[in-house]
Amino acid sequence: MREIKAEEVTKTVARLCQEANFYLGEDVVEALKNAREAEESAVGRETLDRILENAQIAAREGVPLCQDCGTTVVFLELGQDAHVVGGDLYKAIEKGVSQGYNEGYLRKSMARQPFSTRVNTRDNTPPVIHTEVVPGDRLKVWIVPKGGGSENMSRIAMLTPAQSRQGIIDFVVKAVDEAGSNPCPPIIVGVGIGGTAEKAMLLAKKSLLRKVGEPNPDKEVADLENELLIRINALGIGPQGFGGRITALAVHVEQFPAHIASLPVAVNLQCHSARHKEAVL
Repeated sequence: MREIKAEEVTKTVARLCQEANFYLGEDVVEALKNAREAEESAVGRETLDRILENAQIAAREGVPLCQDCGTTVVFLELGQDAHVVGGDLYKAIEKGVSQGYNEGYLRKSMARQPFSTRVNTRDNTPPVIHTEVVPGDRLKVWIVPKGGGSENMSRIAMLTPAQSRQGIIDFVVKAVDEAGSNPCPPIIVGVGIGGTAEKAMLLAKKSLLRKVGEPNPDKEVADLENELLIRINALGIGPQGFGGRITALAVHVEQFPAHIASLPVAVNLQCHSARHKEAVL
């Protein structure tokens, strides 16, 4: 049994919170550059130039990529032969989020009693944590600051099996069309198919961790991703909603077996500031 100190978890989470908010991933930057070359609208190209410039300034000066530093979503892969010592794992993560957001001067957006007083927690806690137990003795941590503008555009549908592939396409494209400029395009579209309602939603969100534009290894799913991307980019919403060819940088689809009477489909949109960082302890 390999031991991992809770204080190391806290330090790592604090660091990742800041890095995720300051540094856009190379895959995202490359996708934005490719989008700039493909965009036919002059306003769209100018918008993408400003987005890329913003990423450069954030990295150079150590300031947030976006004023909305998001809900801190944490994905964990906990090795079954790893043992966290010296404290509670979830409390160690929460402490790291608090430190990271305070030390990095990141905007705190979490509010207690969400349907009444909405009092700010003042340190962006609590985080939303998803844990998967896997073979091995390591702990892998992803920090995903999820902005409200894109998260608010999440959608789920419990389709009938008869609606099949075309029903999925129609639902996803409609969700993006109705979202318009709200999720700050160009977006990455996460789609979860199958399981139950909450499983589909989790699949959609976790798909956003994939390298931008990397196709699903299943050819049938990859073909669906490609068709969805073509259909979405034909909507004409364009960068930041100003019109153009590039509404989405990529569509990532993940699937899971479903009940014979069900076809859950979830959509989770990610803005162009596609922030996430990871570490292995």
